[in-house]
Amino acid sequence: MKDIKWKGNRIYQIIVTVLVIVILFSGFGVVRDYLEARRSREEYKRLAELARTETEAQETPTEAETLPEAPYVSPIDFAALSEINPDIVGWITIPDTNIDYPIVQCGDNDKYLKTGFDGEKNRAGTIFLDFESDSDMEGRNNIIYGHNMKNGTMFKDIVKYKDKAYFDAHQTILLYTPERTIRLKALAAYYDVAKPIARMTKFKSQESFDQFVKDMITPCSYAQLPDQPIPKIYSLITCSYEINDARTFLFAAEVDEQGNVIAVDEEEGE
Repeated sequence: MKDIKWKGNRIYQIIVTVLVIVILFSGFGVVRDYLEARRSREEYKRLAELARTETEAQETPTEAETLPEAPYVSPIDFAALSEINPDIVGWITIPDTNIDYPIVQCGDNDKYLKTGFDGEKNRAGTIFLDFESDSDMEGRNNIIYGHNMKNGTMFKDIVKYKDKAYFDAHQTILLYTPERTIRLKALAAYYDVAKPIARMTKFKSQESFDQFVKDMITPCSYAQLPDQPIPKIYSLITCSYEINDARTFLFAAEVDEQGNVIAVDEEEGE
């Protein structure tokens, strides 16, 4: 009987020990994730301040310098940012959201999934442009990825566009490149499985691209189809959890300063 009791106590002690170890490791993981998330938030906040503070410190252009023929001066200090990470190709800002980040691009779509802008390992990664999209974001399909972080950072706010009220209230998207400011208007948002066709960047003709745009936009019940063919589309993609391997897609088109969608220039032809 003593042996049975001893063995029972021993098993109990082992179970308790295992549970304690599991709890300790779980707690360590929670603390680690919290510290990493906080570091990520602070780093990107610092980058946003750096990117704009440097440009704001420049002298105010003279009247002659503000003429139409004057060279474009970005509100983002890409020179300062490129010293930190030469992979930078742009900056994305969506007013009244948490999205205000640099955009990078490298030779694959894996590096920045778990690498911060500073080059350090980071689960939040970095907002990045698909390696097959044109680096100046002037190609047919400009694909931008970002993680859907639980703490509300990176592309978490993209999933909110699946709500029509939010979609209607956050139509404006701003992309900054070293060459120009690209103003976008949201066209559609929805979730679906990760589909390879969404990564198409090369098209045989304007007609084939028009069909692609239609195919990408129409699954959204409140989609805003352009009245005329457009020269390019911008695809913002993040993870989603409605179904297995889901993604939230947000599609947008370039607009002019009055908010009108820019159509294909028929005089230029194909």
